[in-house]
Amino acid sequence: MTTEGADPRFVDIDGWPVADAVAAMADAQGRAVAALSPALPALSAAAEAGAARLARGGRLAYAGAGTSGRLAVQDGVELTPTYDWPDDRLVFLLAGGAAAMMRGIEGAEDDADAARAAVAGAGLGGDDVLVAVAASGRTPYTRAAVAAARAAGALTIAIANNPGAPLLDDADHAVVLDTGAEVVAGSTRMQAGTAQKAALNILSTAMMLRLGRVYRGRMVAMRATNAKLRARAVAMVAGLATVDPPAAEAALVATGWSVRAAVLVAGGATPDEAQARLDRAGGDLRRALG
Repeated sequence: MTTEGADPRFVDIDGWPVADAVAAMADAQGRAVAALSPALPALSAAAEAGAARLARGGRLAYAGAGTSGRLAVQDGVELTPTYDWPDDRLVFLLAGGAAAMMRGIEGAEDDADAARAAVAGAGLGGDDVLVAVAASGRTPYTRAAVAAARAAGALTIAIANNPGAPLLDDADHAVVLDTGAEVVAGSTRMQAGTAQKAALNILSTAMMLRLGRVYRGRMVAMRATNAKLRARAVAMVAGLATVDPPAAEAALVATGWSVRAAVLVAGGATPDEAQARLDRAGGDLRRALG
């Protein structure tokens, strides 16, 4: 596995001046992001397929262990405030359970039975999408989760950092992020983790784009849950509906701070009409305006 190899350039890094070590790590982080370029076609295909399942009402599930699992959970959690993705349409299969988000439970990654039980307990099925992440592409927990979800009919997407890893063959869609040997050998929280985070961001955002939760480059489905976000919502509605901020805020108040509905209200619809138009358009503001 290339992610477990030792790069001879860095065998003495512990004796280097800190400035040199920092520069080497920063360069490696840049190369990690560059590793996404060959994976873009696979990410695009996975996003298209995933969005099609989710459009049918399916759930988005994430599976992983250790660093990879925590990055996966983070990606899913952030979809709710950013794109108003419903909590009940998110499933997290993290080796070691929720406690593993706050502390390392490394032995849990070998428990394939726990993964199969988690998939069964979640009731994953034909409309659901499972995104599984493992740097090695060999983690028993993650592989078992993919196998069980795929057998249940869910669409499976695998992200791994080793070409030819078995996890990639387990899934419907395989995304290879070939980040190579780490600066600190085997520490896949570094280059591998950076590439995984970027790939997860791109994959989930692409699905949200396809599902109509972005309009004109803006997060029109976001939840305005604090003062900063309410100010952002006012600015979005004012800009998109071409009204002044007081009119935008009034439309937001009338719609319970729903940016998409408020754009329609600011354009002349009643709150009920706005919601009905959005419902017919599947929440897609572009279609509702059309």
